[in-house]
Amino acid sequence: MKPKVIAVVGSKSSGKTTTIEALTRELTKRGYKVAAIKHIPEPNFTIDTKDKDTWRFAQSGAKTIISVASSEVATIEKADSKNLSLEELLQKCKGNDIVLIEGFRKLVSNSRSIPKVVVVKSKEEALEAPKLFKPVLAFTGPYSTEGLHLEIPYVDVLKNPEKIADIVEKAITKKR
Repeated sequence: MKPKVIAVVGSKSSGKTTTIEALTRELTKRGYKVAAIKHIPEPNFTIDTKDKDTWRFAQSGAKTIISVASSEVATIEKADSKNLSLEELLQKCKGNDIVLIEGFRKLVSNSRSIPKVVVVKSKEEALEAPKLFKPVLAFTGPYSTEGLHLEIPYVDVLKNPEKIADIVEKAITKKR
C-alpha cells in the first residue's frame, strides 16, 4: 500500500521542523511508520562530509553510496534533484504508512491530493495560505489564527501535539 502524504509548508524559520517533529512523535506513538522528506534549498549543500570515505567514493564517480553503521543505513545518491518528481521521492519511502514532506512548495501547492499543514508567522501569511494551498488541514506556528475566524483550525503543536496528530490521522484514514 502506498503511504499517505501530508505536506508541511510555511516560510523560512516558521516552525515547519517543529511541526514535523510533533507529528512524527505522536503518529509513531499510535503505531504508524513515518517517513520524512526535507527540501534543502541551499544550492551546494551536501549531506556528505568532505574527505570522508563516502565523499571520496562519490568524488571517484560512484552514483550511489551506502554507509552502514551499527544503528543506521544511509544512502547517498548523486543526482540532479531539480528534475525529481514527487512520485520518485515517495518511491524511496516504501514500507511507511505516512510521509511528511517539509517544503517543496512548488511540488505540493497545487496538488489537491496532498493535504497541507500550514505553518504561519503572520496574519498576512494566514490569509494568503488558503489561496496558495489546497486543501489546508490546519494552521500551526508562532501566529495563532484563532482570532481570524477561518474555517481551518489552529493548533499550537508545542502545547497540543496530539491535536495536530488527530487532524492528520482523520484526514489519512478518511481516504482509505
